[in-house]
Order: sequence, then C-alpha cells, then structure tokens
Amino acid sequence: MAMRFFSSALAGTARGRSRWDDLAAVPQRYEADGRHSIHQALSSEPLLPITDHHPQTTMKLLPTLILCISLLFAGCSQPPSFKSTDISGADWGKELALTDHNGQPRRLADFKGKAVVVFFGYTQCPDVCPTTLLSMQAVLGALGNDAGRVQVLFVTLDPARDSAQLLAEYVTAFHPSFLGLHGDEATIAAVAKDFKVFYARHAGTTPGSYSIDHSTGSYVFDPQGRLRLLVRHGETPDNVAADLKLLLAGK
Repeated sequence: MAMRFFSSALAGTARGRSRWDDLAAVPQRYEADGRHSIHQALSSEPLLPITDHHPQTTMKLLPTLILCISLLFAGCSQPPSFKSTDISGADWGKELALTDHNGQPRRLADFKGKAVVVFFGYTQCPDVCPTTLLSMQAVLGALGNDAGRVQVLFVTLDPARDSAQLLAEYVTAFHPSFLGLHGDEATIAAVAKDFKVFYARHAGTTPGSYSIDHSTGSYVFDPQGRLRLLVRHGETPDNVAADLKLLLAGK
C-alpha cells in the first residue's frame, strides 16, 4: 500500500499539485467537515483502516506513513559491486576435507570468521600457479591490518609429487600464512569435481615426466563460510583486495 501511495504522490507532481499538497490540506478539510476520512481526502482506496474521524488522529498517522516510505527505500539498497565474478548461491564448492602441509586435517569450517581464497594447482606449474600466489601476496600487502582475516589455501592437483614437505616449502616462500593442502588421488579428484575444477595430465618429453593443465580461477568464501566469488587469473591485486574488503565488511 505504501508503494501505491508513493507512486500516486509522485504522479501528481506533473499536474502541478501532488498528493503531498492534498495531505498537507487534510487538517483544514477536517476543520471544515469533521466527517471526512483520510482516504477520502487522498484517494478512493484506503491506505490504512481509519475508525477515528478526528484531525488529531490524522496527524498522528503522518509519522507512520513517512516511516513506511523510508523503509521502502531502505529495502532497495544496491548489491555490492564486486570486481570478480559473483557466484553467491552456487550449489557447489561446499566443502573440502584435506590435510595441510603441517599434517593437520582441514575443513572450510576451520577458517570461519575469515575470508578464504582457494586455488588449485601444483608446485611444478611453470606460470599460472606462481603468478597467482605472487598476486595473493600483493593482495595481503594491500589489505594492511585486514590481512590477518584472510586465509589462502593452495590445493595440489599433483599428490604423487607434491609431498607435505614440498608444499610447505613452496607455499610459504610466497607468504608464511599460506597453507598447502593435499590428499590421495581419489580425494583430490572428488574435491576438484565438487569445485568444478578441470585438470588433465600430459606426458612430458622425458620418461616419467608430465605437466598438468588445470583451471586457473580462485574461489573466495566469505567469513560465514559461503562461496561468493570466482577470481579470474590475472585480476589485479588492488581489485581482489577491494573485493575482500567488501566481504570482510559483511557485504
């Protein structure tokens, strides 16, 4: 009803007289005739049930009407403007149960209260993985004091070669807070599938060597543990930091 009243009030301005003018004139109408009701003065449809036909009652209703209109506009606030792809509500990437490079079992719930960035790769990756981790190093630098509220997780897609020790040496070379996660082949495959991560092994030029093609995006969870963003490879650290600040602020 508040919307119908407000729309009608705005429509009246094109004729040089609005419903606000009519509303302001209500007390005078009551002085002239105490039998009028507020909805008779304003329109053919009642805004609120009226049972007391007195000017004092009408004036008491004005703050209520104004409050309704204010609440209407408050509910129309714009969603946050992220630089990364907003995937809020995605029905995947809900969980991972792996072991970190310190030998501690890890789940997403362990990091509740922090924004979590999850990236899938492998330590012998020649380009995408190191540049992504370098970028996240810069992101934490841009966040300043908020850096402690962000956790970066590097999930290996190469458990055969990426031991816990190798992961520890690799990820902490970029930042001491980064954690490497690993599991057996079946577990990694299940987690990658749940996150819709593509990866495929390709034979190298020497016997036993191989490389891995894989998805390059990073996944971001908000402090409540909800999957919110997909950060494309090559996004600037400043843009990623800005997105993380929004999530840390509860957006």
